[in-house]
Amino acid sequence: MVSVEKAATGDTTPSGGLRRDVGLIGLMWASVGSIIGSGWLYGAQKAVVQAGPAATISWVVGAIAIVLLALVHAELGGMFPVAGGTARYPHYAFGGLAGMSFGWFSWLQAATVAPIEVEAMVGYAGHWKWARHLEHADGTLTASGLLVAVFLMALFVGVNFFGVRVLAHTNSAATWWKIAVPLAAIFIIAVGNFHPANFHSEGFAPMGAKGVLAAISTSGIIFALLGFEQAIQLAGESRNPKRDLPRATLGSVAIGAVIYVLLQVVFIAALPHSTFAHGWAHLHYPGDRGPWAGLATLVGLGWLAWVLYLDAIISPGGTGLIYTTATSRVSFGLAKNGYAPKIFSRTDSRGVPWFGLIMSFVTGVICFLPFPSWQELVSFITSASVLMYAGAPLAYGVFADRLPHFERPYRLPFGKLVSPLSFVVANLIIYWSGWGTLWRLGIAIVLGYALLGGYGVYAHGKGLPDAPRLDFKAAQWLPVYLVGMGVISWQGGFGGQGHIALWWDILVIAVFSVVIYYWAKATASPAEDIERSIDEVVVTDAPAH
Repeated sequence: MVSVEKAATGDTTPSGGLRRDVGLIGLMWASVGSIIGSGWLYGAQKAVVQAGPAATISWVVGAIAIVLLALVHAELGGMFPVAGGTARYPHYAFGGLAGMSFGWFSWLQAATVAPIEVEAMVGYAGHWKWARHLEHADGTLTASGLLVAVFLMALFVGVNFFGVRVLAHTNSAATWWKIAVPLAAIFIIAVGNFHPANFHSEGFAPMGAKGVLAAISTSGIIFALLGFEQAIQLAGESRNPKRDLPRATLGSVAIGAVIYVLLQVVFIAALPHSTFAHGWAHLHYPGDRGPWAGLATLVGLGWLAWVLYLDAIISPGGTGLIYTTATSRVSFGLAKNGYAPKIFSRTDSRGVPWFGLIMSFVTGVICFLPFPSWQELVSFITSASVLMYAGAPLAYGVFADRLPHFERPYRLPFGKLVSPLSFVVANLIIYWSGWGTLWRLGIAIVLGYALLGGYGVYAHGKGLPDAPRLDFKAAQWLPVYLVGMGVISWQGGFGGQGHIALWWDILVIAVFSVVIYYWAKATASPAEDIERSIDEVVVTDAPAH
């Protein structure tokens, strides 16, 4: 039996498992590379249309929400430096049923981001004459566009097959570019094009508080800021996870938040008044399909527009590359916990989970089937992502009570306050996504239970030794939580029936979240079961080749 203390150091991974080749810069750049993707190309425009200049407040609130979740993840990532960590924390704390559920949320989020980034690349490429035939008028891919998208997904998978060291180097180079270009756009466009009157000439918050709150979830703000957990997903491949994981997690959020807030401020201030004279909801100007490049052209910076169109290939491409990696690592973690077939945990000679990569490619191709719009799909994934993150605060509360002496390389200050607060904030973000998004998410959750639950039944029927233990007692709160969030959204004012008024709905979500949080803590697995789950994962963390 491997000791729990050694498991926390990450030094117990047997030879032949995932290779520990990634340092601090590689981890941080993996997260920053995920944060700075297509979100910066579209986020400022989508947010200001929905909230007006008060979108700056939406970005600040969104950044605070992500920081709270990142703080919790920073402590957990240092405690459990294992591949696909986000999918494993609820498994440790609440047993098989909760672990399977949050593992599915994690995989669903990771598997669908790469194809979205590919669609963003193809969409922005429509500026170029040779690429205008790649999309229909409604934004769905044509036959030739589908071929290009499939090729890009195959390219992502091909780079990943070279192993995590090559990936880290490739993404590090791309991330330097991805940070430099938006910073250049901020300062170059702001010089000579900064009009403070834009913040009040047509009203600061024309859509009111509801517009500000809805923009956080549905305009791409949270989607843009997501990605900090990529360092945690690569924890099993970190050279020094105790030191590097907390730094990489918090550092990436800080970099991303500062860049996005500055982008929103400059975007609003640089627009000529004629583009929003009829109200921010009717913002329009030539080339606004590529918002930043169109703005650069509008203010006479045509050369910068060309750079931005090029960046529209590189930024989403880097994010898609990282999420292709994350998908295979999450499925690796699911297989290690017994929720998915063991073939997902097999690696090649480079330590790459090859079957997980192949399935990420297949999933990406399926996602290229026509969807209503890029923005609706982004809203869907935002909800799935935050639902995934909501498992971490719950697990944190359990570990604080059940494993108080467990080694923590980073200890979250005021953790017993921050943890339930971050759970409340996560549920508010989910609620603000709207009922139209959440009922679709509910269908995806049911599909996950059918797939993973079906495998669990098969594993138990065959008497497989790693068949998951579905601990219903420790997860008795979970169905109430999922159904309860759905009912509140259905009755609320964000796409629902409107029976719960604004501000009262926030109170309802807060009270409901606190009840679920402490209910989950009270019924969680006992300490000996948690330690056994941790030891089992560490002992089996060397995949078959």
